[in-house]
Amino acid sequence: MAVLGLDEPVEGDWARLRGYQYFSAFRRMYLKVGMNVLAALFLAFVSFGATPPLFILGWMVLLAAVLLQGMRLDRGLADADRRRLTRPEIVRHALWIVALALIWTLPLVVFPLFGHVDRLALWMVMTVIIAGMAYALAAVPLAPLLFGGIVGITGAVMFVWSGQVVNGGLALAFVTIVSAGRIEAARAFLNARVAEAGMAEKGEVVSLLLREFEEGGADWLWQIDTARRVRAASPRFAFALGCEPDEADGKPLIQLIAGPSWDSGQFHSSLHDLAERLKRRESFSNLIVRVTIDGGHRWWELSASPKVDENGGFAGFRGVGSDVTEQRESSEKIAYLASYDTLTGLPNRMMVTDTLGEAMADADKWRTRCAFLMIDLDRFKAVNDTLGHLVGDQLLALVSERLRKLMTDNELCGRLGGDEFAIVLRDASDTDRIAHVAQAVIHALSQPYQVDSHTLYVGASVGSAIGPRDGATVETLMRNADLALYRAKDSGGGTHCNYEPALHAHAEERRQLEFALRRALERNELHLTYQPVVDATSEQLVSFEALLRWNSAEHGMISPAKFIPLAEDTRLIVPIGEWVLRMACLEAARWPDPIKIAVNVSGEQLLDPAFADTVVSALSASGLPPHRLEIEVTESIFVRDGTTAQATLQRIMALGCGVALDDFGTGYSSLGYLRQMRFSTIKVDRIFVQGAARKNAESLAIVRAVVAMADSLEMSTTAEGVETEEQLAVIRALGCKKIQGYYFGRPMPAEDARALFAPAFQQHSGGAAA
Repeated sequence: MAVLGLDEPVEGDWARLRGYQYFSAFRRMYLKVGMNVLAALFLAFVSFGATPPLFILGWMVLLAAVLLQGMRLDRGLADADRRRLTRPEIVRHALWIVALALIWTLPLVVFPLFGHVDRLALWMVMTVIIAGMAYALAAVPLAPLLFGGIVGITGAVMFVWSGQVVNGGLALAFVTIVSAGRIEAARAFLNARVAEAGMAEKGEVVSLLLREFEEGGADWLWQIDTARRVRAASPRFAFALGCEPDEADGKPLIQLIAGPSWDSGQFHSSLHDLAERLKRRESFSNLIVRVTIDGGHRWWELSASPKVDENGGFAGFRGVGSDVTEQRESSEKIAYLASYDTLTGLPNRMMVTDTLGEAMADADKWRTRCAFLMIDLDRFKAVNDTLGHLVGDQLLALVSERLRKLMTDNELCGRLGGDEFAIVLRDASDTDRIAHVAQAVIHALSQPYQVDSHTLYVGASVGSAIGPRDGATVETLMRNADLALYRAKDSGGGTHCNYEPALHAHAEERRQLEFALRRALERNELHLTYQPVVDATSEQLVSFEALLRWNSAEHGMISPAKFIPLAEDTRLIVPIGEWVLRMACLEAARWPDPIKIAVNVSGEQLLDPAFADTVVSALSASGLPPHRLEIEVTESIFVRDGTTAQATLQRIMALGCGVALDDFGTGYSSLGYLRQMRFSTIKVDRIFVQGAARKNAESLAIVRAVVAMADSLEMSTTAEGVETEEQLAVIRALGCKKIQGYYFGRPMPAEDARALFAPAFQQHSGGAAA
């Protein structure tokens, strides 16, 4: 009976325990309301159509009113865990539970009278709300007993009345089991509270001691006399000193913790501070002191107060201390990681930004100038992609060493991330200093590096901006330096560019161009032109090279040299390249069988895993035989990711397509690529063709070597850029198999290209066709 709250035993503070019980009802107030609302909604759904809507609505309004009253009662129990609960409060809560239970019995009694409502479905709703209320009021067993008893017995009577005796018995069994479980849960709750009350008094002393220890944070006690000599050293203090208690007694404290500096007199500043505090006989707290114990440095945190004798005279100091070496080292490490780059040891982006902010504040205060230089490594990505990130990281560490050696007290160099570095010039009143630093950086970083038996060459591009002239805020100045860096990279790298306002216009133009390029395909602004390639001996047409052109509605004709790099930077080259391949194959399928089509492919396309499938799809859609398609690539794709590019090209060659190596001789290691892959054609760059026509010895030797090597490897050669009869004669004499250039035809529309299949073209004996 005591568990149910119907009896108050003499022993124990049961009024207080009732407070704990009913406080749980307040904590689960919203849970009770939520369960009742959800169950009511589900009941309305089940009864809809069988019971008049007005009756359902009236019942739900009545339920809402009772629930609101229950919330008001529960709010009165918000402080029940801190006071003794009164009998009237218990009675009011019990009456509210009875009222709520009666509300829930109405559907069981009345709803079936208005239509055929599935009694089993109604009872399922009731079991949910009975179980939910039992959970929400687990610590107050009287409430779920009243609620479950009223609703459960009503449900059992409903089943028996309708002839479903078995269901009625099951309903009673369910309510009995739930009620018994709630009584046991309440008993366990009260037992736990009684045990807690019994332990509370015993734990007070322990809690006080623990609180004192935690607040003091002391590991040992120490005391000194008026001569600052240690007295009554505790075992823990002696252990911290690295000696026995009797060895420490009588020795000066400073001598014990100063180490070798006691003899030299060169004390650490923290020891001077401690000695001064002791001399002035003033209290101190949490004083951090560096001590030397057994030849090693430790950090102690000391607190102490002067002690007095029975006559009120000064008698020395008594205090507490603890070893905080690990905490200090951890905090220093955290501070280091927050401000420095772990790979290079240079200041990180946050510290660079803070330093630039300080420099700009000083420049504004003293009416001077500061500067910000952004540095980007040239060709670093090629090193990372070909030799791996480990070599790349070692290279970045070497770069940081060279940058660090260039810095003076006026400059701070940091790493922004990746292969980007930055330099803050605190005082840039001498603008020539900016150019000097930039050129020194470019020169230093362009020297060869030795990493794991590799000799590596990378360069650097630098963009600079002067504050506050080029930007009144840190963000603006950094953004403008980035624009200058982009211009330096766009100029070919290895250069330094100052910020100019015109760079914003250039960046805006590039942004607009990119936006227009994204819509160029859907607006049919792209088209292909075709430049003929002829046999060097017979001058018969053998193939065409498809060349992409863009006539923008906003910007007019855009040079490929301008929009192709933009397409590659934004990866728009992948969908554009797919379109070019499909259009070129469709056009070539209309030509006579011997005539081939050559399509240029960028590195971004070859790195796309679906590129080989795109080639298959283009050939299938056009009906063009694979042997009439030739894919042209440049050596740069092998620098980026040679393995992936080579695997993709092998798949394309397996289809029967040819692969031509364009701009041969202008890359880094052309001969290595010829050993790895069997190209169908090697295209000699126009630079060597024009040089050979001028009798340049180097160009002549290169063309001869390429022709001889291609012949030995059973590859064809195409000379690009043949524009005059003199160049034609030289190239023929050198043995090139095919010729491409303005002498035989400029890039032309598809209709003009088809016209070249006329017999007159086959009879061509000289002169330009277009």
